[in-house]
Amino acid sequence: MVELDIQIPSAFDPFFEAKDSGAPGAKEYVHIRIQQRNGKKSLTTVQGLKKTFSYEKILKDLKKEFCCNGTVVPDEELGGKVIQLQGDQRKNVSNFLVKAGIVKKEQIKIHGF
Repeated sequence: MVELDIQIPSAFDPFFEAKDSGAPGAKEYVHIRIQQRNGKKSLTTVQGLKKTFSYEKILKDLKKEFCCNGTVVPDEELGGKVIQLQGDQRKNVSNFLVKAGIVKKEQIKIHGF
């Protein structure tokens, strides 16, 4: 019997870049995503910050700057933490992270519609 080396294409996974590394921040990308809740409500998530940063302090400054609520939740897949903010804050968060010197502009990937 002949064995063929054929790779079957799989479905597109938008989180592939975040999953292929062993830990958050290993590829040095910060992913800012938007998730639709119900109706007009949406949620902005920030994933991939280095573990050395204090997520709670960053969240406190983001909430104060943009007048929105948010939380830090554990990420089961990567074992790190994810910052969640109410509303579509993608551009605001990316500008804030660059201005605060947390990450460089080239290290930010903004996802969403």
